[in-house]
Amino acid sequence: MSVITAIKQALVPGALALALGAFSQPALAIVEDISAVFRPDPTNPMSNKFTNTTPQSGLCPWHVPAKCEAVNTFSIRNTAFSATSNGAIPAFPEDPRKSAYFKVPSAFRDLQVTHRATGRTETVQMRIAGIGARWNIAYPPGVSAWATPGVGWATYWYGAPAPCNPINYYAASSSFALFFWIVPENAGACSVTNGLEIPWLSYSHLEYGYELKTPNPLGMDTGIYEGTISYTMGPGADLDFGDTMIPNDAVLTFNFTLTVEHVLKVDLPPGGNRIELLPEGGWQAWLNQGRRPARLFRDQTFTLAASSRFKMNLECGLVIGNTCGLRNDAGDEVPVQIAVSLPYGVRDQYDQPVNKLPLRLDGVGSELFQPIYYLDNRPAKLHFEVGKDDVGEMLKAPGTTYTGTATVIWDSEV
Repeated sequence: MSVITAIKQALVPGALALALGAFSQPALAIVEDISAVFRPDPTNPMSNKFTNTTPQSGLCPWHVPAKCEAVNTFSIRNTAFSATSNGAIPAFPEDPRKSAYFKVPSAFRDLQVTHRATGRTETVQMRIAGIGARWNIAYPPGVSAWATPGVGWATYWYGAPAPCNPINYYAASSSFALFFWIVPENAGACSVTNGLEIPWLSYSHLEYGYELKTPNPLGMDTGIYEGTISYTMGPGADLDFGDTMIPNDAVLTFNFTLTVEHVLKVDLPPGGNRIELLPEGGWQAWLNQGRRPARLFRDQTFTLAASSRFKMNLECGLVIGNTCGLRNDAGDEVPVQIAVSLPYGVRDQYDQPVNKLPLRLDGVGSELFQPIYYLDNRPAKLHFEVGKDDVGEMLKAPGTTYTGTATVIWDSEV
């Protein structure tokens, strides 16, 4: 007695892209594009993080890549930015806002992103984690204007004034310097005071680093999400350069593209789509002793690779109740129960492991399976069984063959 089972995989591999792109921007805005990618890594299946793919520029990649890597930071240079002093800067100003002053949004802020097709939303968090620039200074006094009693002019530009942390690098001439500081989370302003009067000061580019907290990509839909976040610039704004340095733009906008390349793949061994149901130990007990089998069954192993949530559905060539059926040539019919066991690391909608979970035509119970990490070709099983009472009905027609088809569907469109 056999049942022929067709197993169909609904595979929707794809790229999940959080693309915070192409939006109309307010006037006087600087726009930056940010990108990151998630690809399941068979060598590191527990890693469920995006990898930053935004092209780096500026001090970190061009001057001190090893130093930046050692402190887990990077820089991006924006040459569209500039700021100019609105007057002379007196020596030893009483208010640090009157000199070189940098206060950035170092606390995380939420950013909503929306899936183009489904309308589902996710939350990304972002903060500015590094700040730098090229400053240009009137000559004379040149760079020596930053010297104060007992402190050389380059001390804070090479290092960093508290609460910022140093990258310990700068490049300079007599009238300009490049610098970059690391900004801790929730830090306040970082400022440098000049010891000589400065007739004029300008910043001719901006460098920044950022830190992201992204959703768990294993729980996100395949497809494209869109959103944007903007920071104001100017005195008292999100990016505050003090009262003396006035930026030429009022807004800094970030557009993100986060790409997720999900995997959902099912492989059967050769011949695995043909299922033969047998009693425990074969038919010998029935043939030799007339002992009726307690059940007919077969466990079919398959391998599963999955990085995203999925559901399973059942379709039947012959429907009996909420499951598939088998029929012989005489038209006698019996139901076959079908269940699935999934690898450790996959949870059902109730956050329970999946062990011999029934698959039903109405889909109840198999609406959602969620990997908690990337599963790479892990073994799983489909279970097929005809119960004792139905086996008794089959044995009333000895010598006949019962056949049927069942289609099991793995579907990533949850």
